[in-house]
Amino acid sequence: MLIVTIAFVVLLLTGMPVAFAIGISGALFFIQHPELPFTIPVQVTVSQTQNFALLAVPLFIMAGNFMNKSGITERLLELASVLTGRMRGGLAQVSIALSVLMGGVSGSAIADAAMQSRMLGQGMVDRGFTRGFAAGVLSYGAVLTPIIPPGIGMILYGTIGQVSIGRLFAAGFFPAFLLWLALSSAVWLTARRRGYEPERSTRPSAGEVGHALTGGIWAILFPVFLLFGLRMGVFTPSEIGAFAVLYAVFIGVLIYRKMKARTFVEALEGSLADVGAVMFLIALSAIFSYGIVMERIPEVVSGWILGLTGNLYGAMILIALFVLVIGFFIDATVLIIMLTPIFLPVVRQLGADPVHFGIVFILAATIGNFTPPVGAAMYSVCTILKCPIGEYTRESVPLLLAVAAVTLILIFVPGAVLFVPNLIFG
Repeated sequence: MLIVTIAFVVLLLTGMPVAFAIGISGALFFIQHPELPFTIPVQVTVSQTQNFALLAVPLFIMAGNFMNKSGITERLLELASVLTGRMRGGLAQVSIALSVLMGGVSGSAIADAAMQSRMLGQGMVDRGFTRGFAAGVLSYGAVLTPIIPPGIGMILYGTIGQVSIGRLFAAGFFPAFLLWLALSSAVWLTARRRGYEPERSTRPSAGEVGHALTGGIWAILFPVFLLFGLRMGVFTPSEIGAFAVLYAVFIGVLIYRKMKARTFVEALEGSLADVGAVMFLIALSAIFSYGIVMERIPEVVSGWILGLTGNLYGAMILIALFVLVIGFFIDATVLIIMLTPIFLPVVRQLGADPVHFGIVFILAATIGNFTPPVGAAMYSVCTILKCPIGEYTRESVPLLLAVAAVTLILIFVPGAVLFVPNLIFG
């Protein structure tokens, strides 16, 4: 597998799309083992897409695109402004709050970061924020998105690791609150030092709060309906994806009346592109995963980590650091697909709850989206704001430290992750 891994890294560095890099490097494994039938890569690629639980992935992607076209985003922005507009930092605080509210809508950190950059980026610069700080806030705010249901990373991790997706959905709420608190504090401290003013000078009236809550209530209730449906056994994870699509269309057509024939087609087109990219990546990852299992990589890694430490928290810190470093070069979705079968058995052997580990693992993998050299969310935001990567990197250090601090808290305090799922699911 060493040659396969080196080939994968080299192909990535040449700029080849990740799915093709995984598929081609995985095929090298079979060239190294001529005793294996070369029909296996085709078989495992096709069979990977036949997993019924993975049906939730395209359905939730479709639901996110429909909700973004339904008029929910504008109403959530108004609610975020009412909730946080008087805090020091102005639009930066609004951006963090909007990421919390948008988490259950977009499901994608990259999509959330790009969307908010187009909505708020230039306004932040016009109000005196440096481009680097504005880009950092808009980028790191999206770290909340994958751990608020229905994050696609949760569905992939739960499907690959055979972990309850309902419990994963529930486990994301309190960590998301901690991230909001940490990022908001980092923004407040920076804003106070630089003299950035609040967005609103007066306290919102009861009428403004009521109007904003009324406008955003359908989006806020979305993850609540998901958890209720899973807890009561009304839906399976795949079926609830179909419910999410119907819910989004219902909101857009009948409640907000923003979704017309043209926007409906645009949402379908966007969904087709997103689903194709994700499912193609999942399918080709099966070739790479076959070699990992055959070479007994999980057992080797397990022995290596257990040789360094037999302590669960020490092992989770090592894994989080490894994932964080690898995430500087590889997308979070790829990391979740490739590394879940390797690391989950290790922490299970040490007695970890797979839901606890899953939230820490997904968060650590997601951080790479916001860091050089290949962070997809970073490049999206910096391109939109025309911000140099060096300036972005310097200005976003306080935000990176805030996210890292929350990750450490989640590692050492499992109750912060497991309290809500234990409360709901027992």
